[in-house]
Amino acid sequence: MKDVLFIIKENLAIAPQVYRMVLTGDCSQITAPGQFVNIRLDGLYLRRPISVCDLGGDDLTIIYKVVGKGTEQMSRMKEGGSLQVLTGLGNGYDLSCAGDAPLLIGGGVGVPPLYLLARKLREQGKTVSVVLGFNTKSEIFYEEEFRALGCGVTVTTVDGSYGTKGFVTDGLPENYSYFYCCGPEPMLKAVYKKARTSGQFSFEERMGCGFGACMGCSCRTITGYKRICKDGPVMRKEEILWED
Repeated sequence: MKDVLFIIKENLAIAPQVYRMVLTGDCSQITAPGQFVNIRLDGLYLRRPISVCDLGGDDLTIIYKVVGKGTEQMSRMKEGGSLQVLTGLGNGYDLSCAGDAPLLIGGGVGVPPLYLLARKLREQGKTVSVVLGFNTKSEIFYEEEFRALGCGVTVTTVDGSYGTKGFVTDGLPENYSYFYCCGPEPMLKAVYKKARTSGQFSFEERMGCGFGACMGCSCRTITGYKRICKDGPVMRKEEILWED
């Protein structure tokens, strides 16, 4: 974990209320796909946790959706500005479980952390399938970026305006060796019930400190309570206990 000053290289809208920001700085503490950073913003007490989308040298790419004061403030930031960023947070995905044909499942802003994961798996020679879920066609992002990695991509939209009509569970392929998933909890629960293999889930949660000190993002598992920010955000299918 390291608190780093990053310079903004790019901050562009890629879908309605969804932005891609490229930052440059010391990325050495980010070691696994699925980790996140915690961003300090002027005038706001709590930092904003954002998943890592991609890494390249000193460049860090994040994708965020404008949902409140913090992300709205971020959306107005310009190239050349700076952000104080706590890096290297969370456990990230374990790639050793993937098998030969892993499946990646993402919904909405759960899509970004899967991109770095897909790139790493493709570098290992894996045959990667990706299912991306959105509400409607205008919200879709990163479909072509996943295809450019050599992934097989299925897109689902709830309203049927593009791709397969329905939810990500309506786009799951018949055959895959293992799955990785990120998105809102109702989607994670649906995948948990339908997926036929073991897998890993990345949870989205409001956080206080982001590194396990405040216990504000604890969840119940088969081995007791775990902190999503430190013990997660990635958890294995077999350890999850869903709250009613």
